[in-house]
Amino acid sequence: MRYYFAPMEGLTDSIYRRVHHEFFPGMDAYYMPFISPTQHRCLTHRESRDLPAADSVPFRAVPQVMTKAADDFIWAAEQCAQRGYDEVNLNVGCPSGTVVSKGKGSGMLADPDHLDRFLDAICAGSPLPVSVKTRLGVNDPQEFPRLLEIFNRYPIRELTIHPRVRKQFYKGDVFMDSFRHALESSDIPLCYNGNLRTASEVAAFEAEFPMVESVMIGRGLVGNPAMLCPDKFDARTIRAFHDTLLDEYVAAFGGGRNAIFRLKESWHHMILLFKNSDKLWKQLRKTTDLAEFRNITARIFETLELAPELQADW
Repeated sequence: MRYYFAPMEGLTDSIYRRVHHEFFPGMDAYYMPFISPTQHRCLTHRESRDLPAADSVPFRAVPQVMTKAADDFIWAAEQCAQRGYDEVNLNVGCPSGTVVSKGKGSGMLADPDHLDRFLDAICAGSPLPVSVKTRLGVNDPQEFPRLLEIFNRYPIRELTIHPRVRKQFYKGDVFMDSFRHALESSDIPLCYNGNLRTASEVAAFEAEFPMVESVMIGRGLVGNPAMLCPDKFDARTIRAFHDTLLDEYVAAFGGGRNAIFRLKESWHHMILLFKNSDKLWKQLRKTTDLAEFRNITARIFETLELAPELQADW
């Protein structure tokens, strides 16, 4: 089984990926939060920072692009190729309202004919192999058979399926029957993504679907960065990872305030790894002071008991 770290906007940036690999090596690939090309055809400062040369990091990373314009996708793929990457991932799964309203992300699934033309153009013009991350549709999983028929027409390297529809965002049940249909009908190698919160759930998925060669994990790994490294699952190692990440963000952002905001996004998931955390979590959410943030997180690591696995209810 290959294990991929899912791209999570505002969480798994270049600093996070590098520090995670340092403390918890073994991921087969880190998929990057999306690049969204503009009409000016230039990468933003953030996008340039988060798209380092492929050979400058000791792990495999895959850039992701989100756009509804084939020419823009091809331009972004060329930028990725120039930086030494060996694959580019198309995001047609993002459910954000601002994204969907522009016809991008999972908004592309609402117009299968446009998606068909788009894939035809980018598969012909991209300098890199194209993989795709998708949902089942916009409103109903019954939309997926037609979408899969379209995907099957093209030389897609790998199709990652998050078996929810757009209107669910990240809540509610995943439609495993639709994923089973994909296994029977896809001509493309498949990767599964969705609600893999713990190592035991990953193991159960592998046992049920031994023919699937890849899984992509997002919130589960942010919540428990040691999820796939059981020998490193202890408060001391996870604290060292967190404190290194905090120091790196303080240096990168030139101060503590933005570093705190960035790490609070991770703590929304990580706090579920600790028992009886309500009081300290409330204090952590409120603080904007770096010294106080360090003090509260130290108390979390020093005084709270780690749960055996992430206690997530999503």
